[in-house]
Amino acid sequence: MLGQSLREQGVFEMKPRAKQRWYVKVPAFSFMKLRGMDAYLSPEMKSTGEAIGYDDSLTRALYKALQASGMNVVNYGTVMVTIADKDKPEALPLVRRFYNMGFNIQATQGTAKFLKENGIRTHAVGKISEGSDEILHSIRQGYVNYVINTRDLSAPGGVTDGQEIRQCAVENNVTIFTSLDTVRVLLDVLEETTLGISTIDA
Repeated sequence: MLGQSLREQGVFEMKPRAKQRWYVKVPAFSFMKLRGMDAYLSPEMKSTGEAIGYDDSLTRALYKALQASGMNVVNYGTVMVTIADKDKPEALPLVRRFYNMGFNIQATQGTAKFLKENGIRTHAVGKISEGSDEILHSIRQGYVNYVINTRDLSAPGGVTDGQEIRQCAVENNVTIFTSLDTVRVLLDVLEETTLGISTIDA
């Protein structure tokens, strides 16, 4: 209208740039409301709600979203690990990250043997199917902060140790992971949000 383009008038942007922020949406599941339901995530499951976290940092946005979804996110304590044989190689570096952060590691016999062979100090606990109640007792008494449990989907169905562990964790509000990808996300959050401790030189 003035006979000059906006660029010629020194106007190069029509609107201010949007703030560079991360927005993360986390699903929430109703395991607590549906008693007896197996907490193992599968493709046919649907969330019953969602939580959103946003921040300038991806990991802080993740942290906010996980907290808002009801997950207990702590950077200390004990991790209970029961891993299917096929998942052990993928799980090893993740468990090592927990171990390097100072977490105590508990695992069922087979998983404990694998972790010890790879240099991770692990407390072995007996299997439920073999008459031991160590795992359930640890969860109920509040000794366990996270449970990582994977299973071989091709294995025959029925009530398994894993299902009892998952149900016990849900009933006692202990954060449980059945996907190693989610564990990896949690570790990214914990490693960035954990405060470093340094000594004071005299």
